[in-house]
Amino acid sequence: MSGSDLAAHVDEDLSLADESTSTQERLTALEQEGEIAADYIEGLLDIVDMDGDLDLDVEGSRAVVAVVGDGLEKLIGPSGETLEALQELTRLAVLQKTGERSRLMLDVGGHRARRRAELRELAAEVARRVVDGTKKEKLAPMTPFERKVVHDVIASVDGVRSESEGEEPNRCVVVMPV
Repeated sequence: MSGSDLAAHVDEDLSLADESTSTQERLTALEQEGEIAADYIEGLLDIVDMDGDLDLDVEGSRAVVAVVGDGLEKLIGPSGETLEALQELTRLAVLQKTGERSRLMLDVGGHRARRRAELRELAAEVARRVVDGTKKEKLAPMTPFERKVVHDVIASVDGVRSESEGEEPNRCVVVMPV
């Protein structure tokens, strides 16, 4: 191996080491976000005198905190509105402690997992109708989480595409032929 080949090989090894360190640092930061969020949620549960176990995880590039237990419906609210508000408050608590904006995902009683399954089914059904009929369809207003689920499904189907339109809280997904 020549001197320049060795130098390139060493540079590549150092680059991979930097990536690994950077990935580990990001994972540690996300775990810290989850712990801060869990502490905040535990405090809220104490205030409202509700019981729930907290599960912390990291999925992709975000911390995930799940509150599991019985009788948590009040924390979800109609159409998940209370859950969305709790998530935003929790993100603010993380921001206050870390100085960094968080993309933390909060789930209560498996609501988001159930909603994700419903939305995937809806998106697949709408995609089939649009492909077959070549007419666009506008879905009901959705939260950013819900829109992302729909966009991800639509992106995996040939012959259709999706866009978000409107302003919050009435922002919705439109599915159209390509």
